Amino acid sequence: MRMETNLLRFPFLPGFGKMEIIFPDEMATPDEENMASSGKEIMVIHHDEDHNMMTPNGENMGTPEDELMETPDTGKLGSPDGHNELALVETQPNKRRKKKSIVWEHFTIESVSPDCRRAYCKQCKQSFAYSTGSKVAGTSHLKRHIAKGTCSALLRSQDKNQLVATYTSPSRGSTVSETPKRRYRTSSSPYVMFDHDRCRQDIARMVIMHDYPLHMVEHPGFISFVKNLQPRFNMVSFNTVQGDCVGTYLMEKQNLSKFIEAIPGRICLTLDMWHSSRSVGYVFIMGSFIDSEWKLHRRVLNVIMEPYPESPTALSHAVAACLSDWTLEGKLFSLTFNQIQNEAALDNLRPLIAIKNPLILNGQFLVGSCIALTLGDIAKDVLGAGENTIRKIRDSVKYVTTSDSHEEKFLELKQQLQVPSERNLVLDDQMQWNTTYHMLVAASEMKEVFSCLDTSDPDYREAPSMEDWKLVDILCTYLKLLFDAANILTTTSHPSAITVFHEVCRIHSELARAVTSEDPFTSSLSKMMLEKVDKYWKDCSIVLAAAVVMDPRFKMKLVEFSFTKVYGEEAPAYIKVVDDGIHELFEEYVALPLPLTPTYAEDGSADGNMKAEDSQGNLLSDNGFSDFDVYIMETTSQQMKSELDRYLEDSLLPRVQDFDLLGWWKLNKFKYPTLSKMARDILSIPVSTLTPDSVFITRRKKMDQYRSSLRPETAEAMICSKDWMQCGLTEVSNALVRMEY
Repeated sequence: MRMETNLLRFPFLPGFGKMEIIFPDEMATPDEENMASSGKEIMVIHHDEDHNMMTPNGENMGTPEDELMETPDTGKLGSPDGHNELALVETQPNKRRKKKSIVWEHFTIESVSPDCRRAYCKQCKQSFAYSTGSKVAGTSHLKRHIAKGTCSALLRSQDKNQLVATYTSPSRGSTVSETPKRRYRTSSSPYVMFDHDRCRQDIARMVIMHDYPLHMVEHPGFISFVKNLQPRFNMVSFNTVQGDCVGTYLMEKQNLSKFIEAIPGRICLTLDMWHSSRSVGYVFIMGSFIDSEWKLHRRVLNVIMEPYPESPTALSHAVAACLSDWTLEGKLFSLTFNQIQNEAALDNLRPLIAIKNPLILNGQFLVGSCIALTLGDIAKDVLGAGENTIRKIRDSVKYVTTSDSHEEKFLELKQQLQVPSERNLVLDDQMQWNTTYHMLVAASEMKEVFSCLDTSDPDYREAPSMEDWKLVDILCTYLKLLFDAANILTTTSHPSAITVFHEVCRIHSELARAVTSEDPFTSSLSKMMLEKVDKYWKDCSIVLAAAVVMDPRFKMKLVEFSFTKVYGEEAPAYIKVVDDGIHELFEEYVALPLPLTPTYAEDGSADGNMKAEDSQGNLLSDNGFSDFDVYIMETTSQQMKSELDRYLEDSLLPRVQDFDLLGWWKLNKFKYPTLSKMARDILSIPVSTLTPDSVFITRRKKMDQYRSSLRPETAEAMICSKDWMQCGLTEVSNALVRMEY
């Protein structure tokens, strides 16, 4: 049976929009079966301003773009926006056609009367117009119901962020003989279900990651922005977002705790005391460790508020709390902290560490000094020695850089004098000693321009004298020593103790030579700097030397070479101290092995396989070979060489630039099973308590006023969570832990 339909389009009529008159012989029913009509009917379709097709009784038939029909010989029918033309549409014979719209996954069709059927949502059971007699509604209103989140039952039943209603067009390449296909518009952007809990979690993570104040969620501007963005979101309060942030912290902490629990070695801690305007202190405790894949990690573990930061028990209390919080008793290897702490605090710290942990190498690895703070402390002494001269240089730079006319005149003089310096004059930040160093270097290279400016500009007063410029050169020489060493700490998030060992030896040698200078200022300044370098060297030389020995490119050879330059004729005695200490530490690892972890169990799998093969072949079992063992002991040397001795006697590896030290130990852990455990712990020792962006600070760090105003638990949660998120250790959890205050 064939149907011919005459479609007549009329131009836009005022008040009616576009109109179409269809003369159908037969019309398809909603369930895709043909339903014969008695005689020909005229159906007037009115297009409203939103381009929805409306039947005379006001029911929606969907937009023309939602459903298009295709004929075997002409393809798509033109849109209703076309010209006033008469279109002849031919359809295929009566045949059931498969529904292609995604809406039928969520709706069923039920008859409510002989000539009326309605579409029912499977989730909320709400009904919608579908067909009345020969008049068929479209699917646009059904799509809006499921895709724009108006179905409350569907919203509750969906997994987070999962429902994405997209409409894909059928594949191309259909032939004329194929059954006509209904095509749907492909959405340019997917519809995503609104998830209130996920939005709360994202706000909490946003506040943590970007240090936004918790009160931001109560700011009128932010509330207005969120309401316009998603009116259905119920705005959270200060207490709610505070609870969400703490809940996020607890989830992240649980993941990190499991990760630390599985590490095969010990953990090293760094302590950094921050002060605040409220006279309370905050102890930042960071953990450094190497995982089973021989990757070095550094995480903020705790931020503990201490009411009396100057108390001798402040640090010991914070360390005890950290060890208990993370269950680290027996796993602590070294402790690096700010050497500014008084001796009384140190006296309280040592007994605590001795009780909580095995006494590794008589406690020589338990307390160290921060190299960044040591270099910064020495730099402050250098700047203080030339304070008056530095003030003159700063005023001169300020005179030039704070006025466009002065700067233009200065650059003209520089060009006339053909000064080759490519540095820019920048006023220093007195909180960062490296900026003062750069300012002095730039000014020194352009001292001729400053001298000429003094004679050509009457407003320029107090120009530095020649003696001042000589003093600046001396200051720059010493500051460069310190800057080169400190700059290494900023180029990597995990500065190597081996590099620090080399830099400290170099600084020590340079200062030892400068002490003998005939210039009183140079000699006095060098002596003052050398005293502080000696103190650091005394506290940390064993730790740094041990790290050097664990590098197969250097071993004891670099220690012998460097100690000879530092100690001269007394070097052999100090070299022996390091050698004896390394052997003593190795013996402690042999006598007190670490608890068996999954990684070590895996490391021992080779032995397990060998025993299995022994039992199968019965060739290497103990039965019958006891005499052979006695023979081996009698015919070999009285004392077998240890792993450490064999390692030290092996040839040094070439010094390649991108040598992966931890990767080398990972490959050789079976060759040196015990020594590799010792190397893992030694190479995880941090040499600095500061982050790379704080290496050049001249004052102790201070907690900002906003964080100080928070509850101590909330401040710790915000700071620790941010560090863990930035490190990317844990993934975003789908669960939202709520804690209300």
